[in-house]
Amino acid sequence: MPYYEVRVTTGDKAGAGTDCNCDIVLLGTKGEHTKPAKLDNWLRNDLERAQVDVFKFKDDVDIPEVTEIKLRRDQAGLFSDWFVDKIEVLNQESGIRSVFPILRWIRPDVDLYFGKYDTFLPQYDPRPEQRNAELQEKRKLYEYQVRLPGFPVQIKEVPEDEDFSFSHKWDLLSKKYSLLAGKTVEMVFGDRVWEKIEDIKSVYSKLFGNPLDMDDWHTDEHFGWQRINRVNSNLIRRCSEIPAKFGVTDDMIAPFLEGLTISEAMKNNRLFITDLEIFEGIACKEGYVCPVPLALFFVNGQGQLMPVAIQLYQQKGPDNPVFLPNDPPYTWIFAKMWYNLADSSYHQGVAHLGGTHFMMEGIWIAANRCLSPTHPIYKLLGPHFFAILAVNMRGFEVLLPSGGWVDKTISLGRDGMLELIGRGLSLWRMDNEGCYPENLKKRGIYCRDGSILPTFYQRDDSLALHDVISSYVSKYVSLYYDKTEKLIEDFEIQNFGKDLFNPRSEGGCGLLGLPFENGRLSSVDELVALITTLIFTSSVVHAAVNFPQYDSYGFPPNYPPTLKGTPPKNKNPLTEKDILDALPDKSTILDTMVITKILSEKSVNSLGDFEVTYTYDPPAVKIVEDFREDLRCISEKIHKRNEQLEKKYDYLLPEDIPNSISA
Repeated sequence: MPYYEVRVTTGDKAGAGTDCNCDIVLLGTKGEHTKPAKLDNWLRNDLERAQVDVFKFKDDVDIPEVTEIKLRRDQAGLFSDWFVDKIEVLNQESGIRSVFPILRWIRPDVDLYFGKYDTFLPQYDPRPEQRNAELQEKRKLYEYQVRLPGFPVQIKEVPEDEDFSFSHKWDLLSKKYSLLAGKTVEMVFGDRVWEKIEDIKSVYSKLFGNPLDMDDWHTDEHFGWQRINRVNSNLIRRCSEIPAKFGVTDDMIAPFLEGLTISEAMKNNRLFITDLEIFEGIACKEGYVCPVPLALFFVNGQGQLMPVAIQLYQQKGPDNPVFLPNDPPYTWIFAKMWYNLADSSYHQGVAHLGGTHFMMEGIWIAANRCLSPTHPIYKLLGPHFFAILAVNMRGFEVLLPSGGWVDKTISLGRDGMLELIGRGLSLWRMDNEGCYPENLKKRGIYCRDGSILPTFYQRDDSLALHDVISSYVSKYVSLYYDKTEKLIEDFEIQNFGKDLFNPRSEGGCGLLGLPFENGRLSSVDELVALITTLIFTSSVVHAAVNFPQYDSYGFPPNYPPTLKGTPPKNKNPLTEKDILDALPDKSTILDTMVITKILSEKSVNSLGDFEVTYTYDPPAVKIVEDFREDLRCISEKIHKRNEQLEKKYDYLLPEDIPNSISA
């Protein structure tokens, strides 16, 4: 009689293990099937959480290659719910092993069928009724909710499937208490009054470690570096004309242009500008101020981006001077600090929370509402949206409530930050902000040969990663959509497109600038462009804006999210004491250090090393392996480049990029 071995992996989720009675039936391609076999080993507590159990049985039906299984469970025992990761079946006569990824809760008293590799487009699924019933249930679990006016859709309630056993990794409050281990502000900083900026450096110990930007925070080289190689490179653009509102003249900045006029510097692609006009009219919390600055930068002969002018408010005037590098030293430093206050708020609100966390959340809800877990595109997306709903819910509860971290540590406060996020998201388009190469082109800084912004290493690494992700997605998508007709006839993927396109008022995500028209996907290239953007944003873009946070925010004068007092309205000489007096109190500084330290820690696996394995189809597995090899090649190139650099950029090493938005 044929001898079968069944290996069952129960999921690692709360309540995943079961005490129920479970049967399995093995099926072949010709309709042959075994008798129901109980998944039960004598005197063993089987099918418990995160456990692998092996069951062996004989049957008088020989199925050399098992191509489908049927599971059924009852509701016996105190804990009958059961979440299964995968089931492997081996026919010991033929030696053929079949893998059945399940990744589902097994409903009671229902026959559930799973095909080998469990990967089908909906029009080819042999069990359409089961598939449709499952999707109907998922739509009840994944419900859209617009929590705040102008915000993207978010999850109404986080489903159990999205909360993993190690969800404590995203509990910011518990991690904060763990990091401080009962230490108070006085225990961290001492009771000494800071008389010099150098005194602040004494507080850094093994508790936190020195932020990378602590030593050169005051230099112009570093201020330019922040615009391209730290948490917010989203604003810098090539300058083709000086805005009328910016009071810069040739004579004013001639000493800093190495003999060039403004016009010549523009023509030679050496003049760049940032403009934070998005802040105009946003109110701060009581007693605090946020400027609305513009800044001009010049690439010097060494290829370094250097600031040459800062105007702290939009309209030029006698009480809104243009600050210059040859102004009194502390006055110039103070102007840079106030500029960075606005830049840091833009980073947190628009580049980080809005452009990655909140924007991607609605897309994952749509995927779960429209795509069966059996769908190959669901399996492609799954690793890159791992735990995003749980992360966002926890983050929203800690960072953005009234009196929360944003309210305490950022000059805008909660209300101002929410308004900023809403403004940023109203401008977000997938064909601009969501498409990295196109966004660079529109800002005039797309470059592959280093001729424009030669030290913009974040751009160089991001483009290399975008190429690799695009190639990976293209191969994977083409595997299942080798003909356009398959895409057109795939009603699940078409519903996904509609949900992304439809306005929020009509129950959709309301995304702008999608790579397809009117919610209908009509070509494989459109689908590749869409999925590339989603994976790239959830991994690379988030890594770029998230993981340098402690190095940026950890030393208070370097990238202050809040300052006391008001921005300077003249060029009178300032002192080091003026800088210290503007810094927030020690409790606020400690809160900023702690949260940015936690957010800068990597919580999940590296890009390509998936926490949950969705893909078992051999051709697709080969595509994933090729993706991993391409990532290794990028890593080698970055390491080799950094060996030649005095100031390295290593935040986008593939091994340091998580698969998903994890912090």
